[in-house]
Amino acid sequence: HESTGLQSQPPPEEQNYGATAAHVRQGPFVSVSRNAPAKRQYLIAAVLCYANLVNFMDWFIVPGILLDIQKYFKLSDGDTGLLQTVFILCYMLAAPIFGYLSDRYNRKIILGAGIFFWSGVTLGSSFINEWYYWIFFLSRGLVGVGTASYSTVAPAIIADLFQEGKRTTMLSVFYIFIPVGSGLGYVLAAGMADVTGDWHWAFRVTPCMGALALVLLILLVPHRIQRRTAAHRALSISGTIRVAAEKSGGHRTAKTTWCQDVLSLARNWSFVWSSLGLTAMAFVTGALGMWVPMFLYRAQVVQGLVPPCLQKSCNPSNSLIFGGITIGTGILGVIAGAEAARRLRKINNKADPLICATSMFVSALCLYIALMVAQTSILSTFIFIAFGELFLSVNWAVVTDILL
Repeated sequence: HESTGLQSQPPPEEQNYGATAAHVRQGPFVSVSRNAPAKRQYLIAAVLCYANLVNFMDWFIVPGILLDIQKYFKLSDGDTGLLQTVFILCYMLAAPIFGYLSDRYNRKIILGAGIFFWSGVTLGSSFINEWYYWIFFLSRGLVGVGTASYSTVAPAIIADLFQEGKRTTMLSVFYIFIPVGSGLGYVLAAGMADVTGDWHWAFRVTPCMGALALVLLILLVPHRIQRRTAAHRALSISGTIRVAAEKSGGHRTAKTTWCQDVLSLARNWSFVWSSLGLTAMAFVTGALGMWVPMFLYRAQVVQGLVPPCLQKSCNPSNSLIFGGITIGTGILGVIAGAEAARRLRKINNKADPLICATSMFVSALCLYIALMVAQTSILSTFIFIAFGELFLSVNWAVVTDILL
């Protein structure tokens, strides 16, 4: 075992009391041995990355076969868009709750429950009759709740596994699986609909992958993970909470409420502005992810390249191509963003916001051009969409590193 130079851990019952909870000790740091070898840490991270892949595959199944779903349930464009709205609203409302719970209760149980829940709901949604479209809407909202339980907890576990030098790298690897999983969601949905002739089968694959992720989680991820940073970032987000020891050699734990945690975050302007920027980016990527295959299909119909789809299962080529673009640009963008930030920080302490601003501007310009040229050239549309997604991925890599 190696020594880490960290403080010895407080008793389990005195850990994880919130984002602004602080442990203050008097006396020197005590060297403790690692709970797991380096290989075990990477194995745990690999399990979490795999589950993240399944998470985002499940998220983007619906956009991959959106035209088939719209025809089956006889939905208007407004009703179809409501599918994503319900999903995101449930995700948004559930995420802070799971963030609060993960700081206070066993994270492994929260992760496992989330994977089991969203996998079960996804499987159940594949058996919904066309007359009960409202149940399908409800199922997407419930999937959003399950997804929130994973997306808020898993990055924190990875951040706790690794020292500062490796934390950014491992989080970048974790976030690469967001575009990869998203792209594979399109490919899986379109491919299964094409092979089977029935879009329902697209919702029966990711639950099996989720079951495997749950088994791996149970077998390989420990119940408690020692935090690897000498001064954990959760000790004081705003730097305003300090708790003095009552007597020499003793310590006291500050327990904070959910409202206190939120107020502390609200005073951290770097966090606030980064969150607003990430929200704006998510607004764009959400619209892109939901509607691009449908938009491309309609542009092709207008140009006379394809006939209107009147069959049970429509041509999946747009979803397959868009999924491939999402995978490629996502991997390249995350790697490029992390590397650019690492290099530019050495010469400019404002490198992160400059990269974010530049990438967002270029992405917006490319996506606008893509919309404008769609009526004349589908190939040009795909090219500009690819560049737009590339710079969005660069921005995503940098801003999530700022937040974490």
